[in-house]
Amino acid sequence: MPLPTPFTSRRGLLFGAAAVSAGALVTGCTSNEPSEKEPAAGNQPAADDKPGKPVTIGFAGPQADHGWLNAINDNAKKRAEKYSDVTLEITEGSNDTAQQIGQIETLINKKVDVLVVLPADGKALTQVGLKAMRAGIPVVNLDRIFNTPQAYRCWIGGDNYGMGLNAGHYIGEKLKDTPNARVVELAGLDNLELTKQRTQGFDDALKNYPNIKKVARQAAEFTVETGQAKMAQLLQAQPKIDALWNHDDDQGVGALRAIEQAGRDEFLMVGGAGALSAFEAIKADNGVLKATVLYPPTMAASAIDLARALGQEKGVGGLAEFEIPASLTCYSAVVDKENVDQYMSTGFK
Repeated sequence: MPLPTPFTSRRGLLFGAAAVSAGALVTGCTSNEPSEKEPAAGNQPAADDKPGKPVTIGFAGPQADHGWLNAINDNAKKRAEKYSDVTLEITEGSNDTAQQIGQIETLINKKVDVLVVLPADGKALTQVGLKAMRAGIPVVNLDRIFNTPQAYRCWIGGDNYGMGLNAGHYIGEKLKDTPNARVVELAGLDNLELTKQRTQGFDDALKNYPNIKKVARQAAEFTVETGQAKMAQLLQAQPKIDALWNHDDDQGVGALRAIEQAGRDEFLMVGGAGALSAFEAIKADNGVLKATVLYPPTMAASAIDLARALGQEKGVGGLAEFEIPASLTCYSAVVDKENVDQYMSTGFK
């Protein structure tokens, strides 16, 4: 739940198999000079904005009970509306795995051309992903990954490790000349793998800055209320800090309340995800929040693009392969006052 610093993501793009053969060289009887043919890589069909084969895309996601999840749904709907050749069948979001499985099975029975699924629980919904693939319906697995690649044709999602890594590097560069710098972390739900990945990336980045020590960590629950409560505990326990990394901009609203109530302003804060409120605070530059690390909900729009390309049997513009990638990891960019205007339109409420 969106880093720019020049630090690259831990994961790269994994491309689907698409053999592109060079043009055959034909040797004449009276000459050793080959006649050239245009490489096949220049002829592959790539998806573009021009209307093509009609595609019905089924979209199933969890309940939009968080700003980021609501933005996922909005991005998918708006992207589908952009294309006159796309019909979007969207389910009512649910956090109940049994209900979401039932919704996806309904889409399978409707024989949609492609499925885009952001599962409430990747492990629990793996079997219904397999069912769709076996029925000949390709699946674009959005963010929360199924247990096996056999359950999807393409995965697209965010880079949780990269979020932590880039947040850590941003803070590290800001504090590299500060002796005995003290950093605290306001994490998300500790029972989620994504939280562990974000913390690991953050810790790995800080290893590059021997003058910086992470002195405390609290886990909130991605809500305003828990963000405020856990931040208050951190501030009470730590009379002086130099930087805070908060995993999620929604809980960051509560964290900022606690900071204001405590009258603290001696440190810089870096958020996570890319909420509009965070962008606006960064642009105003009148508080502790100086940057946020993206976990871009625009990935849902890209998932629609990929699904449309799949349905039209096309590749991705700008790439040489005939097929769309098997895996695509969105970069976690750092947004600060230098580039916030560029990202303002992507901020979610």
